[in-house]
Amino acid sequence: MVDDVRAAVVREPGGTDVLGVEEVPDPAPGPGEVLVEVAAAGVNRADLMQRQGQYPPPAGESETLGLECSGVVAALGDGVEGWAVGDEVCALLAGGGYAEHVVVPAGQLLPVPRGVDLVDAAALPEVACTVWSNIFMSAGLREGELLLVHGGGSGIGTFAIQLARAWGARVAVTAGSADKLEACRGLGAEVLVNYREQDFVEQVRAATDGRGADVVLDVVGAPYLQRNVAVLAPGGRVAIIGMQGGRRAELDLGALLATRGVVMATSLRARPRAEKAAIVASVREHVWPYVEDGRVRPVVHARLPLDDVARAHEVLEESSHVGKVLLLTGGGAAAGGGGSAVDDDELGGTA
Repeated sequence: MVDDVRAAVVREPGGTDVLGVEEVPDPAPGPGEVLVEVAAAGVNRADLMQRQGQYPPPAGESETLGLECSGVVAALGDGVEGWAVGDEVCALLAGGGYAEHVVVPAGQLLPVPRGVDLVDAAALPEVACTVWSNIFMSAGLREGELLLVHGGGSGIGTFAIQLARAWGARVAVTAGSADKLEACRGLGAEVLVNYREQDFVEQVRAATDGRGADVVLDVVGAPYLQRNVAVLAPGGRVAIIGMQGGRRAELDLGALLATRGVVMATSLRARPRAEKAAIVASVREHVWPYVEDGRVRPVVHARLPLDDVARAHEVLEESSHVGKVLLLTGGGAAAGGGGSAVDDDELGGTA
């Protein structure tokens, strides 16, 4: 094992120019942890916020960016069972993914699904855990219900569309361009709303004979709160996972009472490891079969080398992509999975 590894670093809070790649100490797994040789890391909007100094990692976690990765198990800490050196895995992280090596709690590892490329598997952990825990575990989306996804072209959005359709639900989306809406249609969305030109409450109610959406997955936050309640079907649920538009809003509680609705808000990164492990285990049991049979697939917009980390952040900030942007570490594990941009977030949540 080498003494140092390459990792993307944030020299100081700021724009993409503060990003660089440097040699850092090679991490070592502690009890219950696994060392992963990283093939690729997913780039998420939370990384952009951390780069800007707005979203620090939880206490005791890596300061390096990166909330998900894929790779190969390189070493096991004491007490780890069920994994072996050489296993191909992907992982949910609290940080550290933008590096050649990362230490992961064993409970946050997932096997690379059958039929998925090792590199592209890096596009799965954060979105799968976010979508499953919010839409299904918390909001309880049921077969035949309508899910409204804000930011349908994001990494979270593209995954949510596919999983909801595989589950037997209908899907409505908002997005900011015709191209993104068409991509969402190709993934199974039925109701397509250009939020720049149309009111999603009117469009969703028109498409459902006035009933509305049973579940809303929202990344915008404050500006959408009142309208998210207005679009709810009786007994509907709003799951808020982002605040891209702001954090403070007023809500007419009478409207919420009238629809017998529920508004919930969750985060994933700061949860205790035991809670993350429970979500990961549930994803492996309930979501991975859909990935392995091809009904749900990672949607990858671009794969860029680690040295192009600044460009990867720019792609997200430009908001012209559909799906995920991945960083390749350049290690041997990634050699077979590289590639150029794929035309398969503008509003995406944490992913």
